Amino acid sequence: MADTKSSDDVNKVKTKDTDAPNRPDGENATNEVAKLTGSLLKNPEVMAAFEQKLAGMVGRKSGYIDSLPKSIKRRLKALKRLQFDYHNTESKFYEELHALECKYEELQKPILEKRRAIVAATKEPTDSECEWSSDEDEEEEHGENEKAKIAEIDETNKNKEKAENEKEKTVFSEDTKGIPEFWLTIFKNVESLSFMVQEHDEPILKNLLDIHVKLTSGGKMGFVLEFLFAPNDYFENSVLTKEYIMRCGPDPKDPLSYEGPQIIKCIGCKVDWKKGKNVTVKNVKQKQKGKGGQKKMVTKAVKCDSFFNFFSPPEVKDDDDDDEEDDETQALLMQDFEVGQTLQQNIIPKAVLYFTGEALEGGDEDDDDDYEYGEEGDDEDYNEDDDPEYKPKEGKDQPSECKQQ
Repeated sequence: MADTKSSDDVNKVKTKDTDAPNRPDGENATNEVAKLTGSLLKNPEVMAAFEQKLAGMVGRKSGYIDSLPKSIKRRLKALKRLQFDYHNTESKFYEELHALECKYEELQKPILEKRRAIVAATKEPTDSECEWSSDEDEEEEHGENEKAKIAEIDETNKNKEKAENEKEKTVFSEDTKGIPEFWLTIFKNVESLSFMVQEHDEPILKNLLDIHVKLTSGGKMGFVLEFLFAPNDYFENSVLTKEYIMRCGPDPKDPLSYEGPQIIKCIGCKVDWKKGKNVTVKNVKQKQKGKGGQKKMVTKAVKCDSFFNFFSPPEVKDDDDDDEEDDETQALLMQDFEVGQTLQQNIIPKAVLYFTGEALEGGDEDDDDDYEYGEEGDDEDYNEDDDPEYKPKEGKDQPSECKQQ
């Protein structure tokens, strides 16, 4: 007897055959998921929610370590003890390195003294001291580029450029001694320092002659920054100091987080301001209730932004003090420590390169800011089908979605 199929079975088969072309296969399904994922990632609200979720997961334990048997946990404690011993040995390396730096500080001191003398106009360099092999090449290349630019601009722009050049020439003449505003220019060039310098600070910083670094010795680790000023109309001090105290070994409260020597405290100095010249405070008139409910005007000194607040850092609590600094104080201290290290490790040793801007060229910080995902002008709306110059490689399957690596 021949097999027969009911009408319902036939309809099921027809339905299956009819819907098959419309249902995506494995590859098409993957592409659809990729497209959907890409569109979701471009949605700022979705990304914000995703980032918030990730931020809430930071620091959470997965539970894996807690689930391990006691025998393995015991061995992990042994590994942590070894890690602690490793950090202690590492700290010995930094102690010897600091002693070596102190040795070479003495060798570098005469060089930095010559730099100070040239900047402060107490010494004029000889012709042989001014020889630098790349200067002539750079000036020649710069001159050719300038000629090419001048040929392309119209007469109006030429006159404007000439006027600006004449204005610049009136600032410093050929008879100018030393290098005026050397350190002020450096501070304004370096982003991490420029935000500290206010307009009312600039006339004072024009009197800054030099900045010294003195490494502490005698079994202690740290350094002192000395700011040398010419006599000025603002304060009596000829030298302002900022001392940074460092911990060479691991933090007793968290020894396994050790990443090398760390600044733990800084000490400023008192600025002896001349009368009416203190730029770190301003007098503000306020209404205040007096006896009998009558209001009267009083003058109150209010702290204001200034570079010279750098010499009055927040106090750091002792290690045995259980009370921790508030978030604002911790942020100020962290910022202060970073500025101190930047001056000691980068600015002071390479001052001339920060003055000319050469030390700022090609920095990682600038590179990171040049490219951001999701900004207008990115290729997120690019369509290969709309690009007449797009030529896919022959002989290879092209993915429907670009994989960004």
